[in-house]
Amino acid sequence: MTLIRCVLAPLRQQISIRTSRLSTRTFSQTTRISSPKVFALNNGKKIPAIGFGTFQDPDQQEEAVCRALQLGLRLIDTARVYDVEPQVGKGIKKSGIPREDIFLATKLWCNDYHPDDVERGLDESLRDLDTPYVDLLLMHYPVTFKRGAERFPRDADGKMLLGETTYVNTWRAMEGLLKGGKVKNIGISNFSKGEVQKLLDQGSVVPAVHQMEVHPYLQQKAFNEWLSSKGIHVIQFSPLGNMNDFYRQTGWSKDIAHHIPRVIDHPVLKSIGDKYNKSPVQVALAWAVNSGRTVIPKSTIEWQIRENVEADFELSEEDLAKIGELDLKARFNDPGMDYGWRLYSDLEGTDGAVDGKTH
Repeated sequence: MTLIRCVLAPLRQQISIRTSRLSTRTFSQTTRISSPKVFALNNGKKIPAIGFGTFQDPDQQEEAVCRALQLGLRLIDTARVYDVEPQVGKGIKKSGIPREDIFLATKLWCNDYHPDDVERGLDESLRDLDTPYVDLLLMHYPVTFKRGAERFPRDADGKMLLGETTYVNTWRAMEGLLKGGKVKNIGISNFSKGEVQKLLDQGSVVPAVHQMEVHPYLQQKAFNEWLSSKGIHVIQFSPLGNMNDFYRQTGWSKDIAHHIPRVIDHPVLKSIGDKYNKSPVQVALAWAVNSGRTVIPKSTIEWQIRENVEADFELSEEDLAKIGELDLKARFNDPGMDYGWRLYSDLEGTDGAVDGKTH
């Protein structure tokens, strides 16, 4: 099913049945949008519990962002390196939702980590997003690439060229952006515990957010608890684990992505979904929200977006415990060997990572 063209008028259709290879369910066309769940960040500002990821599919993002906002989602997550910021900005405008009602997050890419490049990198994102500010600016990875226009600078042998600055210097430059009004919150993504601690020790602002891979197959329970104790809110990316074929095709994804069932095919999630008349996708997302984390599923298909919106429901402690037993410590996102930086060095799920280029 293709995404229907986004229009400004609210949808008034009746209940319809949508079928996919994942599940066959009946979805309400009048999605609950009156009181979407939010979490408080360490500075008192609010972030929605369920958002919308924009990785991949550049040709469809304008319509998808528009539709997601009209269906009730208020968090849009993007990144400079995704090459979709112009489409995201157009989708926001087309939706008719006031900018002040939207929590917009983007990420600084690794070739703009030199302190002298940080604000320029932000300004380029603001220009393409067509907005005077972002609600959250994240450092995409803790690794610094060589300065310049090339996002993935490599030598003649294909080895990544690293930069001369450090993520601590980048962080201090990001702290300075908070004073100018272009950024409301700053955070990090894909950091190890030791790297986060270094920022806490040497920076002056505690990250509001750490965005990282979390799903039932990679629960990182101890790390999540530690981040919470430091007042750092977690946004889960890849909340459905190896559902995305990207993790089955990319050169550095571990073989485990191919040899275990997709998260959404797990019988435990299916059983719990039947209990609540929800899909396994919705159960996986609800597990995140019930655990106090924000989740950013991605889709450009309308019925899937609607399904994600309707994933904010309460799970019993018994069902949360059942999902807690699914942890395989299976990390699918690990480009560290390609990037020349040992990512996630003190975290679970790094065994068996392989080298390989994706860019």
